[in-house]
Amino acid sequence: MTDPVDPCRVFRKLARNNTLANLRLHEAVARLQPGEFEAKRTSFFPSIHATLNHILIIDWFYVDALEGGTLGPKAWENEIPFAEREALQAAQADVDRRLLEFCDGLGPQDLGRTVNVHRGSRIQQDRCDDILSHLFQHQTHHRGQVHAMLAGTSVRPPQLDEFIVGDDAQAREKERIALGWSENELMR
Repeated sequence: MTDPVDPCRVFRKLARNNTLANLRLHEAVARLQPGEFEAKRTSFFPSIHATLNHILIIDWFYVDALEGGTLGPKAWENEIPFAEREALQAAQADVDRRLLEFCDGLGPQDLGRTVNVHRGSRIQQDRCDDILSHLFQHQTHHRGQVHAMLAGTSVRPPQLDEFIVGDDAQAREKERIALGWSENELMR
């Protein structure tokens, strides 16, 4: 007999994957040589610096909406809120924690709940599960761009897809320990 399917489990796992991938990516970025973080590169955003700041501000925008806030377009009033890698990494870790707490608190009844996304002149209304799916896709998309840009630097791009299945336990051990997570907590 199999366990009943928990429709919120996928979002809890994606939030953990997001946290682990961001930690690994930011640790790689921390090893860049002077000038590589800000250097102009070919991508949707013109640098690793700009792309990581974009990921952060869009996370702020959607996590705030999921939490019931009204931050809206104020999230991107400053397109580059963090010039320094360390401050950017800390801010990303903070919003990752908020997203994880949000997903850990989800019940099946919450997935169809309407989320108000403040867009300035209008309020977008979408289902919670659709907003979460969009947010995780956005993060993955832009992390992939940073990963590709790292290939043109002195730092080898890190593996970013070893976090979801049980067989990845050894590959994620360093990050899991750094976050203070047990393997059981990660796989729940």
